[in-house]
Amino acid sequence: MESITSYIEEHKQRFIDELVELLKIPSISADSAFAKATTQTATAVADSLRAAGCDTVEICETPGYPIVYADKMIDPNLPTVLVYGHYDVQPPDPLDLWDSPPFEPVIKKTDKHPDGAIFARGACDDKGQMYMHVKAMEYMTANGKLPCNVKFMIEGEEEVGSVNLAWYVARNQEKLANDVILISDTGMIANDIPSITTGLRGLSYVEVEVTGPNRDLHSGLYGGAVANPINILSKMIASLHDENNHITVKGFYDKVEELTAAERAKMGEAPFSLENYKEALDIAAVYGEKGYTTNERNSIRPTLDVNGIWGGYTGEGAKTVIASKAYAKISMRLVPHQDWEEITELFKTHFENIAPEGVTIKVTPHHGGQGYVTPIDSLGYQAAEKAYEKTFGKTPIPQRSGGSIPIVALFEKELKSKTILMGFGLDSDAIHSPNEHFGIWNYLKGIETIPYFYEYFTALKNS
Repeated sequence: MESITSYIEEHKQRFIDELVELLKIPSISADSAFAKATTQTATAVADSLRAAGCDTVEICETPGYPIVYADKMIDPNLPTVLVYGHYDVQPPDPLDLWDSPPFEPVIKKTDKHPDGAIFARGACDDKGQMYMHVKAMEYMTANGKLPCNVKFMIEGEEEVGSVNLAWYVARNQEKLANDVILISDTGMIANDIPSITTGLRGLSYVEVEVTGPNRDLHSGLYGGAVANPINILSKMIASLHDENNHITVKGFYDKVEELTAAERAKMGEAPFSLENYKEALDIAAVYGEKGYTTNERNSIRPTLDVNGIWGGYTGEGAKTVIASKAYAKISMRLVPHQDWEEITELFKTHFENIAPEGVTIKVTPHHGGQGYVTPIDSLGYQAAEKAYEKTFGKTPIPQRSGGSIPIVALFEKELKSKTILMGFGLDSDAIHSPNEHFGIWNYLKGIETIPYFYEYFTALKNS
């Protein structure tokens, strides 16, 4: 039997080539123009799981994009790990900011990735990290090293809120029964500072529409006499934060979990350079809620951000017009105990109440999810910790993330299972942005580490 390191060395180029082929498929779930490509990706994932040694592989239809289910059940008396991932990707816009086409993967060396990184949409989020599990499975089945039962559930709607995942999970609880859920859709502090994500923020995502006159108006004939929806929307958005960058929505903070001074001090032990942070983003200063550090602002505190705003004329040249409508997309990242549906309703009420006369307001909720915290005394966390210690040679740091994976709370509610978040990306990998990439070293390190999780979890579960 080959060791995992020998197997990776022998098949390294093939592992890279296979991921590159997967990244070429534009599986953009948010854009119906790419529906065929997104479905094609599901087929490619199913084929890869079959080749990796899964005995059962199914492409399960949902009201939206299909979910790929696969499993290898070797003994009902052994523990079962459920691996979750997603094959859909974010839209690549703005295209003109990419150094190379988003669906034509290229490998380039960077300061943080001297062994090279794959630049493509979905490289890190989440095709590259999802595919680590497929290749780890291949190694374990090819070498008789699979110590427990494994199930895979790979969906195609994560980037649009996992619209139909709850529908699927509710109808397949017995099929998806497991002892622990394993996800790689997060990151770590640095390649020499491994970390395990123990907390995720929840999410409420809405779209707002402000309507003024019944048509676009000449700004000379009507300017100053009627409400300009773009001006009004700008003022309304500006009022959503006070002078301390505290969110002004009534009731927004009522259920926010306040960490103790000791817990905040423990968080502060994680390596962090504010100067490096600013330099990496090319900013002169950080910005956020008064009284909290940068790492606290982006992990244990809730936020409200405008993700897009538009209205009127934005083409080349000038057009003197007062637009009839103005729009914005707004996301709120939430912390444990904040219920996303309650927050959505609080926002809707607040936004409608602050609108002046002369305009009408429409708030459309899009999607959301609850926050989540993984206990570090669970068997799953202990197994992940030992796996990182084995391959990195040091104990990983538990770290709360600012991101959201809404389905994690859903899994605990429906499947009664804890989730372990073993991410291998870096903050600098530009997920959701132009020039997204994933380090070759990180990709292979994930493949190396994952089999040890299975080994240690099985041992701990059976001890």
